[in-house]
Amino acid sequence: MAPSATGGKKQKKKWSKGKVKDKAQHAVVLDKTTAEKLNKDVQSYRLVTVATLVDRLKINGSLARQCLDDLEERGVIKKVVGHSSLNIYTREITAE
Repeated sequence: MAPSATGGKKQKKKWSKGKVKDKAQHAVVLDKTTAEKLNKDVQSYRLVTVATLVDRLKINGSLARQCLDDLEERGVIKKVVGHSSLNIYTREITAE
């Protein structure tokens, strides 16, 4: 008999699928509680970017960009670095 017919077949390697991250369900519309938290907490942040707002407030990225524009317009934060892909803000320090 041929050697392939008598012996057991070698099993193929089973590759792992990898870890799958759960898709985050972030808010798309700014509700009252999130707006209050935004106005209260952002004044204490030293570094304010889209990513920090998304992470801390659980809001959508496009909503975070709109919030940053609104906060800058009101004078709560000021822009440190302006770039097409990333804007970096810091809190506005008022002299007393």
